Amino acid sequence: MTASDVLRLGVNIDHVATVRNARGSAYPDPVRAALIAQDAGANGITAHLREDRRHISDKDIDGLMEALSVPLNFEMAATSEMQKIALRHKPHAVCIVPEKREERTTEGGLEVAKEENSLAHFIAPLLDAGCRVSIFIAADKRQIDAANRIGAHVIELHTGAYCDFHAEGAFDKRDQELKKLTEMASYAHSLGLEVHAGHGLTYGTVAPIAALPQVQELNIGHFIIGEAIFRGLEPAIKEMRRLMDEARG
Repeated sequence: MTASDVLRLGVNIDHVATVRNARGSAYPDPVRAALIAQDAGANGITAHLREDRRHISDKDIDGLMEALSVPLNFEMAATSEMQKIALRHKPHAVCIVPEKREERTTEGGLEVAKEENSLAHFIAPLLDAGCRVSIFIAADKRQIDAANRIGAHVIELHTGAYCDFHAEGAFDKRDQELKKLTEMASYAHSLGLEVHAGHGLTYGTVAPIAALPQVQELNIGHFIIGEAIFRGLEPAIKEMRRLMDEARG
């Protein structure tokens, strides 16, 4: 396996901040978690600064930008406030995601096709600032075409439905969703887009996604942070890394 074949792992540290905020304390520190993840083999760190600041805070983003030696993938909604924060920090990557205040977690992909003009204008300053712009979308040709037209460098395919069907034991539906992810990863790659994937991935679901040759990065958070309670953060990350490499190799 050459360096270019290695599937990158981005570790999302949002839910370290969720635990911290449950008590309103200063710990556990998401920046410390990010540094452990970096040392454990993460190729990047993902953090979603939500409008309601339910987990990651502005101070966390400041700390991550200062401390990390691997790239930060800054997830955000398409709002003027978040655009200003991204332009101030100029992280390696900016991933535009849909966001609703009442949702527990991101429920679906961004509706790019219907908002194509506004999103094109929104991401233009980010592109000019040198950020790699990623769009978090469902495995849908219309959305991929729209993301490509507005000039995004990357699409991140939403794997949530695939993972949910697996957890429910709805294996026929799971396999249908995997087929869509497989076809759309190939299609996006054919357009010259870099393909990432993530949402809900676990030790039990990661291998078929990791095996897709067009996918270059997986972003995984909630499961890894949960598993860290039982085995520690570094071993949890290393096991995910092992499963990804095994599927890819």
